[in-house]
Amino acid sequence: MKISREAYADMFGPTVGDKVRLADTELWIEVEKDFTTYGEEVKFGGGKVIRDGMGQSQLLAAEVVDTLITNALIIDHWGIVKADVGLKDGRIAAIGKAGNPDIQPDVNIAIGASTEVIAGEGMILTAGGIDTHIHFICPQQIEEALMSGVTTMIGGGTGPATGTNATTCTSGPWHMARMLQAADAFAMNIGFTGKGNASLPEPLIEQVKAGASASSCTRTGAAPRPASTTA
Repeated sequence: MKISREAYADMFGPTVGDKVRLADTELWIEVEKDFTTYGEEVKFGGGKVIRDGMGQSQLLAAEVVDTLITNALIIDHWGIVKADVGLKDGRIAAIGKAGNPDIQPDVNIAIGASTEVIAGEGMILTAGGIDTHIHFICPQQIEEALMSGVTTMIGGGTGPATGTNATTCTSGPWHMARMLQAADAFAMNIGFTGKGNASLPEPLIEQVKAGASASSCTRTGAAPRPASTTA
């Protein structure tokens, strides 16, 4: 049985030779490789493939991925491909063809009863951005950053304070502890920078011990000598 390229893309996402326009830009990408085996694609949902004895195997949790992203369009520096992506212990463990290795060919990502599924059809999967100059003024910044593709935020601040508006510094152990505590509530990789404008090392050391990932020495409140003699 054959289906049109349009129908295939609607069901499983674009495949080799298909072109995709990036949002409302004039940029187009072309799928260079598809890791699937045509006719053996996996898809979750009512009447779909990921079911016991079909696309889902009887393997135990140790032998299957924890999370599976199906039929994602991957854009990376090494190419533009369509593939399934398996996650194990919270990290990407495999890119390739998912399914039931007992009955499906060329499967390198096993699905089991312990596998959660995320539908990647029609979605682009790419590396997250890193923003290294954040004034942490309000929590809404994190949601906006995630929606724009940023997955790591590095900077400082204590909320809507005058110092936060001016610099990217989380000053002192108490503020650092409160910001680290607040950050636990968000699905974002966050690093807080301490205030680095001190002439002696001890104030810097105590901030690092409190959890600062770096020291920010800005023109606001720092003189040339501390800027040139402190780490």
